[in-house]
Amino acid sequence: METLSPIEISAFATFTLAIVVFFLGDRMTDRFAILKEYSIPEPVTGGIVAALITLGIVTFTGRAVVFDLAVRDFLLVYFFTTIGLNARLSDLAKGGPLLVIMLVLTVGYMFVQNFVGVLSATMWGLPKEAGVMLGTASLIGGHGTSIAWGPIVQGDFNVPGAAELGIATATLGLITASLLGGPIAKFLIVRNKLAPVTEEVDGEVGVQEDMPEQENITSRGFMWAVFWIHIAIVIGFSAHESLKAAGVNLPLFVPCLLSGILLSNTVPHVAWRDSWPARTATMTLISEYSLSLFLAMSLMSMELWALADSAGVLATTIVLQAVFATAFILLVVYRAVGGGYFGAVISAGFTGVTLGATPTAIANMSAVTHRYGPSPLAFIVLPLISAFFVDIANAFIIQMFLN
Repeated sequence: METLSPIEISAFATFTLAIVVFFLGDRMTDRFAILKEYSIPEPVTGGIVAALITLGIVTFTGRAVVFDLAVRDFLLVYFFTTIGLNARLSDLAKGGPLLVIMLVLTVGYMFVQNFVGVLSATMWGLPKEAGVMLGTASLIGGHGTSIAWGPIVQGDFNVPGAAELGIATATLGLITASLLGGPIAKFLIVRNKLAPVTEEVDGEVGVQEDMPEQENITSRGFMWAVFWIHIAIVIGFSAHESLKAAGVNLPLFVPCLLSGILLSNTVPHVAWRDSWPARTATMTLISEYSLSLFLAMSLMSMELWALADSAGVLATTIVLQAVFATAFILLVVYRAVGGGYFGAVISAGFTGVTLGATPTAIANMSAVTHRYGPSPLAFIVLPLISAFFVDIANAFIIQMFLN
């Protein structure tokens, strides 16, 4: 039987469609109060609807739809560079103990997540080694880690279709994380009558919805912001290439995040103090633009038609993982970081880390802070943990479970 050629969407068309998807989600949020009530990010709502439309096209035509996601990957680097440029060493010093706590919690939960994956695999008669593809390789690791470990699990441990199983799990995890983070934060905020802490509201690190009226966004300010973002990316890219040559593989956005932190805590003390773009409305605009379109592209490009072959094991896995993650967040994470409004925002982000990906975590926290108020420290602590330490720890833990 002849295989029909896929419908290929160019990078420019994908980029344009992502803007449409964002406005679709924005319109749905305005129309359906429940979406705003539970802090569901607009790109998630629009992205899920777009993915369902794409599924309909594939079902009707019999042709797969392939999106060129080159712009999406660039926007991810852009976004994390803005996070780095907005960071202050004083914030990092304040977050030092929290970084340690979050690292311990995250690594500890990675073992739990893999045990749940092994349980799900065993329930469906799959080899126990398939558990890592239903655990941290796909959920905390995401699509990239699933693609990297899939051939190893399939070839060395005789798990057919390991990569496809991991990718499908990562896809469902992304949806679940996007829909679960806001409700968890709302539950904590309402139950405990929480509000932002005064001393933490000292400039917005993440993404805010309402710009200060007295702070104008000018073409000059915009160009300065873009210029320093690009300088940070150049430094980050150079560091990334050097690390790769030394055998250290990290996502490109990690060194760009760190180079942004380095620049923002050195350059303004020497020059450009008046024109430095950190924590300005301009930087917030660029940050929100990058994150929103990245997330829209990620959700709308999900290949939902690939989930049918493993529907049973996938449904079991996601339900179990969501239940365990929610219980861990409410009973352990929220209390371990000291509770309060910061703990509620971190809880929304931790949902993204454990079930989706780092950008999902940031989007969850941004949606919560849009509705309830800022929590800058959360936008420093969580990205450093999820973007830097998790990938390294995950490699060792996956290998440990496979052995």
